[in-house]
Amino acid sequence: MADTGDINVGSVIRMNGELMQIIEWQHRTPGNLRAFYQGKMKNLINGKQLEHRFRSGEAVDIVRVEYKQMQFIYVEGDFAVVMDNENYEQIHVPMILFGDSAQFLKEGMEVKISFEGDNVILAEAPTFVICTITYTEPGVKGDTATNTLKPATLDTGAKVNVPLFCNEGDLVKVDTRTASYVERVKK
Repeated sequence: MADTGDINVGSVIRMNGELMQIIEWQHRTPGNLRAFYQGKMKNLINGKQLEHRFRSGEAVDIVRVEYKQMQFIYVEGDFAVVMDNENYEQIHVPMILFGDSAQFLKEGMEVKISFEGDNVILAEAPTFVICTITYTEPGVKGDTATNTLKPATLDTGAKVNVPLFCNEGDLVKVDTRTASYVERVKK
């Protein structure tokens, strides 16, 4: 067993029989009181968030998690079918594990899948994706001076806000964590 000093943001621990991922982790030493760790965690099964205080040096069950880069193939119902690039084995990953970034998945894209033993516990889309704008209101010459945004539909079906100078057919780089426009990409 590890102790609280071995935990970092992103670590996966088992607490009360449930898998939790650490979102925030702070060491605090308030005045004359004993030091403690304040942790904000996300339950990997139901997605609920929880805050908990750990005593300094308290024993914690850190879960060994294996990460693998896999190729996204297609969506089948509520599952994403991904393929291992080494042995070409296909597995079904619940779409809910991708969270909001699921709307940016494209065929052939590399995704990061986390396993505890043989069970999939986390799935992440790439941080940045390049998409084509399939629909947006036309831009007018001179629309580069202000920081105003307009809605646009991407080739994946996702809707993001883009600057006024972006037009249909333009390639844009999008941050999948926040579903926000980053920059326009040249073809």
